[in-house]
Amino acid sequence: MSVLIVIPARYASSRYPGKPLVSLRGAGGAAKTLIRRSWDAAMAVQGVARVVVATDAGSIRAEAESFGAEVVMTSPECANGTERCAEALALLGGGHDIVVNLQGDAPLTPPWFVEELVAGLRADAEAELATPVLRCEGAMLSSLRADRAAGRVGGTTAVFGTGNRGLYFSKEVIPYTGRDYAPEAPTPVFHHVGVYAYRPETLLAYSGWKVGPLETLEGLEQLRFLENGRRVLCVEVEARGRQFWELNNPTDVPRIEAMMAAMGLN
Repeated sequence: MSVLIVIPARYASSRYPGKPLVSLRGAGGAAKTLIRRSWDAAMAVQGVARVVVATDAGSIRAEAESFGAEVVMTSPECANGTERCAEALALLGGGHDIVVNLQGDAPLTPPWFVEELVAGLRADAEAELATPVLRCEGAMLSSLRADRAAGRVGGTTAVFGTGNRGLYFSKEVIPYTGRDYAPEAPTPVFHHVGVYAYRPETLLAYSGWKVGPLETLEGLEQLRFLENGRRVLCVEVEARGRQFWELNNPTDVPRIEAMMAAMGLN
C-alpha cells in the first residue's frame, strides 16, 4: 500500500503567527526551522512513497524548497491541517492508499509512531482513520494539568473504548482521576499525538462536512470525524525513552529545545 505523508504548515496561526519558520536549536547548538525539523521527522519514517509540505505561504515554500522539500501550495481558506491535507491530496491527483498528516508543529514525532499508525490502519479494515495515543506517566500528567491551570493550551487527551475505537478527544485532561501519580508511574490518561493516517476517500470527504459543535468548542479537527460517525482507531504507541511535545505556544520553544538536548537530538 502506497503511503503519502503531508506536512500541513500555515503562516497565520492564531496562537503563534509564523510558527513554521521559528528556529529551534538542537543538542549540538545547530538551529533549524520548525518546518525543517518536521520534514526531517517525516523523512525518518520507513515505507513511505512520498513526502510533501502543504502550505499557503510563499515564505514557508521558500524555506522548504531551500532544503529540498516538495511543496504543494494550498488555499489560505483551509481551516485546519486535515482540510489542507485533503486539498493537497486532490491537487496531487491521488494514487496513494494511505495519507498521513504529520502536522508541522510536531518535530519530535518518532518515526515508529507513524509506522505503527500505518500498520494499525492496514490491519483494521473497518477503521477509516487512525491516530496514535501515548499513555501518560505521572510527570506528563502533571505537566498537562499545570498547563490547564495556567490557562495555556497544552496537549490533548483521548478516551477510547472496545477495539480502541475513539470516543472523544479534549484539551481538558480526561478522564478525571482525582489523584496524583509518581513521576514514572503509568496513569489512565492518554496523551493524543497529533498525527493521523486516513483512507483517501475519508480524507477527501472531510472538507465537505460542516463544522460541528464539538469541533467548535474544543478547536480539535479530529472531532469532525466523530461527529460524522466515522470510525477512528486509536493506536497505542510507546515512547521508548523519547520525550514528545508539540509546539503550540512561544513558551513551548525552550521546552522542546530542552527535550532535544536531553535526548541528544541535533
